[in-house]
Amino acid sequence: MSGSNFEEGIRAQLDDSIAVFRYLTEKATFIENSAQLMIRSLKAGGKLMICGNGGSASDAQHFAAELVGRFIKNRPPLAAIALSTDTSIITAVANDFTYDQIFSRQIEALGNPGDVLVGLSTSGNSANVINAVYAARDKGIQSILLSGKGGGKLAELTDHALVVPSDFSARIQEGHIAIIHIWCKLIEDKMFPPAQD
Repeated sequence: MSGSNFEEGIRAQLDDSIAVFRYLTEKATFIENSAQLMIRSLKAGGKLMICGNGGSASDAQHFAAELVGRFIKNRPPLAAIALSTDTSIITAVANDFTYDQIFSRQIEALGNPGDVLVGLSTSGNSANVINAVYAARDKGIQSILLSGKGGGKLAELTDHALVVPSDFSARIQEGHIAIIHIWCKLIEDKMFPPAQD
């Protein structure tokens, strides 16, 4: 492949990314409202439970780490759990039950009314995320979805859904991590405002 063809491919991928971010600017209200839902839960003593598979599992862990650790501000930790992190639980549930229950069993064990579930699924059809939403519903836990590829079954099941308009997992996940970073900033700013002189 010649240098010019490489450049064309690079530009095409960047154009695709730019199109995703332009779309997200139209979804500012969703991003704000979903952040407010999480803020209300955290202020009331609730927690965020975040789940996904593969790259979405990494994004779930990233989100939880920014909240338990810090995003920008030095401030008290916030209650967030990535349900993809405990290998003993995941392998036990997958082995003794099914892989489709690795998140729902944790929600049944740890979830409380007033918590919030954040599901990440590029396809919108991940069976274990679908089961997590059902488990959350049974426990009075509201659910937020970040998805792509039309949203799949999860777009209809979740209480609040944003579907990135792409069929390419990498573009979808770029959109998801951008939203997660915006959420982190909104949560920190709202829960830990600057001290007034």
